[in-house]
Amino acid sequence: MRLVSQHTSVPVPEVLFKSFGPDYGYINMTLIPGMPLEKKWDKLDDETKRSVCRQIWDLILEIRTVQPPVELKGLFQCAADGSPTRDPLIEDLQEPARPLKSDSELRDRIYERYLHFGGRRFESQLPDMLPRSDSSVFTHADIAPRNIMVDEQNKITGILDWEYAGWYPDYWEYAQIMRPCFSGRLVNVDGSDSTANLGSQWDKCC
Repeated sequence: MRLVSQHTSVPVPEVLFKSFGPDYGYINMTLIPGMPLEKKWDKLDDETKRSVCRQIWDLILEIRTVQPPVELKGLFQCAADGSPTRDPLIEDLQEPARPLKSDSELRDRIYERYLHFGGRRFESQLPDMLPRSDSSVFTHADIAPRNIMVDEQNKITGILDWEYAGWYPDYWEYAQIMRPCFSGRLVNVDGSDSTANLGSQWDKCC
């Protein structure tokens, strides 16, 4: 959050105090005014939804301008502090975690995790299905209605939950946004549905 506040005008909580240890960690930060977009989305008309989506995209474009420090230039994907990501799609199965230095290494990691957790339905197709990009940009990686605060006029007042933020392929934010955001369709690792009721309005608008 400090990195974003230093280099952009994106509204984020201000970190007041932090403390971390081997088996604990906590951060004290300022409150963002407003309410989560998740609580308002279904009640908004189409034009207001489009307005909110445009605001979100403008903020994403600004977030993407954050450049990695010199010491991280050799990494294609990493967390904001240069540490290995905790994103469940690409978290390393090995210890210590291997750095991801290219898009091909990132795709190999996704495929490795898919097979490790029992994925078989798309075993032969998945390598060709995954997006490709040589461009790595700073990414929130969890843009969803629950993490977007808006005021009474539906203006965005803040973006929350930066635990997965870091440098990712330039398609990553879009791919994460297009995942179901509410209590809709959840897909098991083998590709089967675990729930029904796809909440698709967010997908259609954004």
